[in-house]
Amino acid sequence: MLLQGEFMNVTVVLPSLNPDEKLNKVVDGLIGAGFTDIVIVNDGSDEAHMGPFRHAAEHKEVTLLTHEVNKGKGRALKTAFDYVIENRPDSAGVITVDGDNQHTVKDITACAGRMLELKNKVVLGCRDFGGKSVPWKSKVGNIGTSLVFRLFCRLKISDTQTGLRAIPLEYLPLMCEVEGERFEYETQMLFALKRNNIGIEEVKIETVYIEENASTHFNPIKDSLKIYGIIFKFIISSGASSLIDYGIYSLLVFLLAGRLDRSLRLFIATFGARAVSSVCNYTMNKKAVFKSAASVKKSLLKYYMLCIVQTAASYGLVYLLSTLCSAGSFLEILLKLAVDITLFIISFQIQRRWVFK
Repeated sequence: MLLQGEFMNVTVVLPSLNPDEKLNKVVDGLIGAGFTDIVIVNDGSDEAHMGPFRHAAEHKEVTLLTHEVNKGKGRALKTAFDYVIENRPDSAGVITVDGDNQHTVKDITACAGRMLELKNKVVLGCRDFGGKSVPWKSKVGNIGTSLVFRLFCRLKISDTQTGLRAIPLEYLPLMCEVEGERFEYETQMLFALKRNNIGIEEVKIETVYIEENASTHFNPIKDSLKIYGIIFKFIISSGASSLIDYGIYSLLVFLLAGRLDRSLRLFIATFGARAVSSVCNYTMNKKAVFKSAASVKKSLLKYYMLCIVQTAASYGLVYLLSTLCSAGSFLEILLKLAVDITLFIISFQIQRRWVFK
């Protein structure tokens, strides 16, 4: 069990935009719990909301950093991380906290304490979204994001949008290099932890929403598009290529129906269509989706190695299923759709981690 004094070498990072009186309730609670180093970032708030910052800065435990204009939560966090790296070399790490009083002192201390115990893992304070008090947009957004992360990114995290995160000092330079200036930064942070094989520990925390989460500056549509950016681009790229692929595949299946046996007909249709669509798919994925710096020679070789295996798997599975179902031409097309959706999820992982790494 950690005592209050143990938190003296943990820096609390608190980004804030146009706060109300809840900001100082958070600060008072942190000081009462034994935190002696609190870095608040005023992210371009207007004059009408400066009072809470002035009041917070009166505490000797508080350091106030200011952005003259709003730059986004991601940039505010990176500003604080840079400050800690330069001015707190003996800090054990930071714990990021939202200023709307939705993180309880008990949960903040639990996450900070767990980080100090583990030393080399990032600790996430994760909420339970099954309760009736959770606003629908938060419930759908978080559950949906967790599912997408698990399917496409192999990240099993129950609360991908939590703002309560305890990060050891050694990882802050990496966090400053992570892309993103606004809410998408916190998502990119998780990708960076995964890429660098940094352990993640979850601590269950209380789910608190004040006034239906009215104080949040998160835009469900605009910010979700940034969060899901790379996945959306991959879906669009794959969708465009699939239209070409299915168009040619369907045409060949119907043209060759009754002229060739099933195995040869599906072979020609599958590989012929993929030969055309793959050129389009490779170009879009390299330049627009993954923005890969890998050489064309290496990535092209890897891509077509994957393409051949994926196409062979598609052909084999469609042939097997259509034979078992005694399928006609129309059902063969439907079976291919089902098979290729499954292969799409697998392909995303391989392209992200190997082809366009």
